[in-house]
Amino acid sequence: MLPYNLALVHDWLNQYGGAERVLEQLMDFFPGTPMYTSMYWRAGMPQLYQDWDIRTTWMDRLPGIYHHHQVYFPFYALAFARMDLSRSGYDLVLTNKSGFCHGVRTGQTPQLCYCLAPTRYVWEYEAYAAREQIPAPVKLALRPLIALLRRCDYAAAQRPNTHFVAISTEIQQRIQHYYNRDSVVITPPVDTRRFSPDVEHDDYYLIVSRLIPYKRIDLVIHAFNKLGLPLLVAGSGRDEAALRALAGPNITFLGRVPDADLPRLFARCKAFIFPGLEDFGLTPVEAQAAGRPVIAYGAGGALDTVVAGITGTFFYEATPESLAKVVSDFDVDAIDPQDCTRNAERFSVERFRAQIMRAISGLIESGDLAVPLELGYH
Repeated sequence: MLPYNLALVHDWLNQYGGAERVLEQLMDFFPGTPMYTSMYWRAGMPQLYQDWDIRTTWMDRLPGIYHHHQVYFPFYALAFARMDLSRSGYDLVLTNKSGFCHGVRTGQTPQLCYCLAPTRYVWEYEAYAAREQIPAPVKLALRPLIALLRRCDYAAAQRPNTHFVAISTEIQQRIQHYYNRDSVVITPPVDTRRFSPDVEHDDYYLIVSRLIPYKRIDLVIHAFNKLGLPLLVAGSGRDEAALRALAGPNITFLGRVPDADLPRLFARCKAFIFPGLEDFGLTPVEAQAAGRPVIAYGAGGALDTVVAGITGTFFYEATPESLAKVVSDFDVDAIDPQDCTRNAERFSVERFRAQIMRAISGLIESGDLAVPLELGYH
């Protein structure tokens, strides 16, 4: 039994992605832990969530929030600022943060903020507005509000009882840049045991992703239209119709693929394509756990998970031409599947649990958050 009384806090529960997969691992590691969030779309999230003790804010009652949560973006900081866990008897509050949930009030109770990213639409507003195609007059009108949210977000990050853990060296740098706070790195858990190499691979390249703007699936579509090589796209999202219309006959959209089918899909691909600037990225690790190399954009979390020349390669300009050249030049069969699986084990669930437990124990018992992590490939 866990010797500490914890609470978990997560930004929102109305869409499924990498943040929710991390949350699932945390809830599995700390069963029965109460989980606080701004809102919870019960029908739209996995069935297993219905067994959790989920506690929502007043935002859960706002009209249309499950399908249009972006409209309410000014209210998240307020919702968490009004969430007071300081007198709830917890030994520690663990926040799984990409939005404003680190703003929860904990009083003298320490908060361990597992930072998936500093609030992206606040600190990278111009890039976010461009990706979301926000009209220029609206973008201009929102700037004073964004400035206010930055001040709120920064202030919440300055509390002395809040201690930051970054999911990658990319996020560690952003925490320092935006919040002026130090952090340690504990990479997210990947259930590598689900995956294993196959004896041979097929000829298709693979994407597994939500189909939303910042994932840059459009870049891959343009590149593979030029190359004429077979590409499978697994996933769904609001860009799906536009991407289908853009794609040539060599590109097949699979929709949302059941988790049980993903290991074979990974293991049989020629190579996995990872085109976006990501905070970490679980899918490249899954591809490597299945013995397959990764062709990734050379920035962000991929620099921590892919080893050039050993488990994959990078393209460094976010253009179809740059990606197409790397795909054409990359010798997939020169990559040893065993090197890929060995590298993936650096991100196993077991290693994550050991590191996060050490961080929690040290923080509660002595206030020491030192968690050394070797990100290099061995």
